[in-house]
Amino acid sequence: MPDATEADGLTVGAVSTRLGVTVRALHHWDEIGLARPSLRTAAGYRLYTAGDLQRLHRIVVYRELGLGLDRIRAILDDSTADVPGALRAQRTQVAERIDRLQRLSAGLDRMIDAHERGLLLTAEQQAAVFGPQWNPDLHAKARQRYGDTTQWLQYAERSASRGPEEWQAIADAVAGLDRALGDAMDAGVAPGSPEANQLVERHREVFASYFPLTRQMQVCLGRMFESDPGFAAHYDGIRAGLATWFRRIIDASARAHSIDPDTATWQ
Repeated sequence: MPDATEADGLTVGAVSTRLGVTVRALHHWDEIGLARPSLRTAAGYRLYTAGDLQRLHRIVVYRELGLGLDRIRAILDDSTADVPGALRAQRTQVAERIDRLQRLSAGLDRMIDAHERGLLLTAEQQAAVFGPQWNPDLHAKARQRYGDTTQWLQYAERSASRGPEEWQAIADAVAGLDRALGDAMDAGVAPGSPEANQLVERHREVFASYFPLTRQMQVCLGRMFESDPGFAAHYDGIRAGLATWFRRIIDASARAHSIDPDTATWQ
């Protein structure tokens, strides 16, 4: 390689700035013979000529298009290479990638909405699924109260992928459980009995549609079902005294699993 002065070409640093690539990348391309500087100063500094820059420009463009270095080398060095064909193939891959990213973007939008709203249904859809008595503001209030908990995040992640049909299935499962609870209390099913324990397990399975429910967490919910005016009104509206009976069968099941309902915490 002939000696030259810096006036004869651009240094690695200058080329890095001009093309927006790292000095490390330029050194790597030099080492693998993809883009070697044509000149070198007496002090050993690499210098890139105008022709070198043209090749580097093409490398940068092809890299932006997603071509690998080996493929770029083949295109640049093989005069018979089908450059338009290679670029068309890459364009197809880019279009597919854009489609995937657009779907990902839409999914992220739904996830953000689910975290912020909880339920991705319109007020009309909520009324159709949960009944005209449903209060669409409940989820906003729930987010204010539980929005920083792990369970809200789990609930939001499930909610993001659900449409009206999925929510209808969940609503039907909840309604079926409510009917079964009322019928069992009417039939005199005792807390701690196999029938009562089956209903407790069924409640955990149905509730898993929202987030995983441990037995200790279920005990805490049982307390809330009895003490919270809204929940108590719901269950006692099905059968008088059902809120208390429901809490009792949850407690009895917890004791069978070595959990003290009096000391259970949300964990």
